[in-house]
Amino acid sequence: MILLVPLLLQAAAPLQNCAELVKSDPARALEVANGRILQGGGVSAKHCAAMAFAALDKWPAAAAAFEQAAQEAERNKLGIAGSLWVQAANAHLAAGDAAPAVSALDAALSGGSLTGLARGEAYLDRARANVALGKPELARTDMNEALKLVPQDPLAWLLSASLARRMGQLDRAQTDIEQAAKLSPDDSSVALEAGRIALASGAPGAARIAFEGAIKNQPGSEGAKAAQAELDRLGKPGAPPKP
Repeated sequence: MILLVPLLLQAAAPLQNCAELVKSDPARALEVANGRILQGGGVSAKHCAAMAFAALDKWPAAAAAFEQAAQEAERNKLGIAGSLWVQAANAHLAAGDAAPAVSALDAALSGGSLTGLARGEAYLDRARANVALGKPELARTDMNEALKLVPQDPLAWLLSASLARRMGQLDRAQTDIEQAAKLSPDDSSVALEAGRIALASGAPGAARIAFEGAIKNQPGSEGAKAAQAELDRLGKPGAPPKP
């Protein structure tokens, strides 16, 4: 969940339209932001540069720029700091670098500026990062906190179900995927996970129905493609699954 939509920039006139410029010409936005940084520009200039790097898919540079903006926001006691740390973390995750993502999210959550839904999403992001680091127990702790704060987010329940399945907690996985399905009944990713949980529980017939539902709900989606691959491995009804 990469946060490319910017917060309201606390910007002087030359950077007030940074978001629009990032969308239309990210390279030019980066030039403008860097010019302001050289002139002593503050949080808004660094934030604009970070968004431009992200739009250009330069994720390590985006992460560094978001962190610089977050650090300056903290020094100036600005409420935007927590959200900037979260954006830095998501840029690290996009770059495939989970360890600094956890560190950035630690800073976001310890700062106290994140509340409610934003805090819940930060816990969810840290859970994702800990999964990537092979630390499922830490991920579960964060996932549980996220579910308390964002109980209406189907992605949170989906990720919780997937984590429970990987940890062999199939009853928890089934309960959580049912909640995800209630909140997002037509999501192919939810149906895909439901099928995987059914397979892990020794119910290939139910798994097949779920995989077929994923394909029907969102044809051509990534979830549908993964579901088709699962069906291919299952083979024809009654046949042993392919290795």
